[in-house]
Amino acid sequence: MSLNKVILIGNVGKDPVVRYFDSGNAIANFSVATSEKGYTLANGTEVPERTEWHNIVAGRDRVQFVEKYVKKGSLVYVEGKIRTRNYDDQSGVKHYVTEIYADRIEFYSLGRRPDSADNVNAPVATTNAPAPAPAPSYRAAVAEPPAIPDSTDDLPF
Repeated sequence: MSLNKVILIGNVGKDPVVRYFDSGNAIANFSVATSEKGYTLANGTEVPERTEWHNIVAGRDRVQFVEKYVKKGSLVYVEGKIRTRNYDDQSGVKHYVTEIYADRIEFYSLGRRPDSADNVNAPVATTNAPAPAPAPSYRAAVAEPPAIPDSTDDLPF
């Protein structure tokens, strides 16, 4: 058995690019940044903050959601599969590109799980202004993976 699943929570780096094809299909591409905080080791060595950039590819029904709602700076939850492709440039040099093919994209609010029924990307209100309308989320109709039996007795540690 094998599993190819990626879960990311991060900020969108720039507005998505949406391309439409003659066949009627469309694809949306955008980048998401995830960061690990810096820290100091016991011996005084400082490890700086590390930001990783991820290329996200959204197809099918997810394109309309991305085009309408996802913008630079949005905090998003992305579930998908990691895929690597390669191509040769004009000078014959082979390039490799790693992308996340999104199965699920949602706005993410800190302190709330992405599965919550009222998942919105609403800022914390500091005035008496009315709360913004809930932003929709997209959840692909995909089959849940089979449950993995709990076999902690078989662990080697």
